[in-house]
Amino acid sequence: MKISRPTPKDLGYRFPAEFEPHAATWLSWPHKEATWPGKIESIYSSYCLFIKALSEQEEVHINVLHESMKAIAAEKLKAVSANMERVRFFMHPTNDAWCRDHGPAFLVNPAAAQPKIVIDWNYNAWGNKYPPFDLDDRIPTLVANAYRIPVLYPEIIMEGGSVDFNGKGTLITSESCLLNKNRNPHLDRSGIEAYLEAYYCVDQVLWIKEGIVGDDTDGHIDDTVRFINEDSVLAVVEENQSDDNYEILQRNLADLKTMRLLNGKQLNVIELPMPDKIVYEDLRLPASYANFYIANGLVVVPTFRCDQDDRALRIIQDAFPERKVTGIDSTDIIWGLGSFHCLSQQEPAV
Repeated sequence: MKISRPTPKDLGYRFPAEFEPHAATWLSWPHKEATWPGKIESIYSSYCLFIKALSEQEEVHINVLHESMKAIAAEKLKAVSANMERVRFFMHPTNDAWCRDHGPAFLVNPAAAQPKIVIDWNYNAWGNKYPPFDLDDRIPTLVANAYRIPVLYPEIIMEGGSVDFNGKGTLITSESCLLNKNRNPHLDRSGIEAYLEAYYCVDQVLWIKEGIVGDDTDGHIDDTVRFINEDSVLAVVEENQSDDNYEILQRNLADLKTMRLLNGKQLNVIELPMPDKIVYEDLRLPASYANFYIANGLVVVPTFRCDQDDRALRIIQDAFPERKVTGIDSTDIIWGLGSFHCLSQQEPAV
């Protein structure tokens, strides 16, 4: 498959890092009971506290199915004293709540006639695992239409949780996800890199091997390695040598320590512990402190009612000295196999 020219990169666009200034955070209101079987009602308390924290710092844009869902959501948010002046609802029907993966990817170029555009990657619910996903697949275009800005279509599968950025031309991802044949079987590593470089507007792609146990996305990077600035990452490590994640994360850590950035500088790797193993109905859940979300002046971190919570929060606070770090209980949310980063997608300021 040939990439058409000019690409967004050719036109001077870029995908800002999450730690750069936001115009808003996008979410899709949770409503699919099959994602949280038997306990969807239990997630709304933490989910609404997440929105409350965000609304104190920036606008929050929420995709909902219809007016009645909007009314229910607004009632729940008012109950936790969210700043409703910063909350906007959009009638954009979704199948599921994972806006990181189905939401809009915004590119910016302040010098362009259109300073902000949307990339609409194809979406297949992590390798056709959870149909239907046709509504989710349309969300980026609906957002672009609501803003009346251009939308581009690379025509390959890509998910926002599979990539992370330093804002200076480098992207990091995992082989287990992006090279999985359930996404783009017609593309090899070099083909995937060509699309990443053209549409995410980067010059370097770094690869780790795999993700954590229980991650049904085949190894999204946002559960393992996260950029906190242009040359540093937080990388989760498992300290219990008998845990299934121990060897996986040690291999990733060893690879990270050999990586160099575009300027030749060694990647600065800060270790972040994993929470205790969480099993629910005999299923290992992908609980990870790396699934934090960076907002304006704020970092929201999932916590899991275990001894490592406080240490993880201290490490993340040290990594973001200029931001408030807030932990919110994600023990029920993780039953859906994702947390706050998976649920959110940033819209950069321009």
